Amino acid sequence: MTDHIPPVDAAAFRAAMRLPATAVTVIATGEGDARQGLTASAVCSLSDAPPMILACINRNSKVLPAIRANGCFSANFLTEAQSAVAARFAGMTKVYGAERFAGGAWSRLATGAPVLEDALSVFDCHLDCEHDSPTHAILIGRVAAIRQDDSARSLVYTSGTFSYPAALSA
Repeated sequence: MTDHIPPVDAAAFRAAMRLPATAVTVIATGEGDARQGLTASAVCSLSDAPPMILACINRNSKVLPAIRANGCFSANFLTEAQSAVAARFAGMTKVYGAERFAGGAWSRLATGAPVLEDALSVFDCHLDCEHDSPTHAILIGRVAAIRQDDSARSLVYTSGTFSYPAALSA
């Protein structure tokens, strides 16, 4: 039945998906010089009983094999003051690997994955399972620990830029 649906242009799809505001998250794993991380916007809650999140990671990412090997990752939702962290972990500053962790204070919670101290909220997860799509791995994380900062405001990604929605500032 879906064979008769015309394909959607990939560029048009990307342009339309850039419009809705999404939370900016740094996904991190590893220890010491083996730490790896990336900026992601496809991260969301999946379940509260048990607490689980979903994160989509490009299958070509160097971070994905590290998450698989470590069996854990953190999802660090960034504040409006952390656009430089988002840019660094997105590769915009040409800094890679463990060097990305030089900016910001990092610690650990239950799983041992690196967590950003002053993030809006942090979800420290065991990798529960993984599903494949043509371009991305869909990771399901079972939340082992959380931390949050109720006084901060969320960094969002919309229309190709990092920002804070003005409508929420009042």
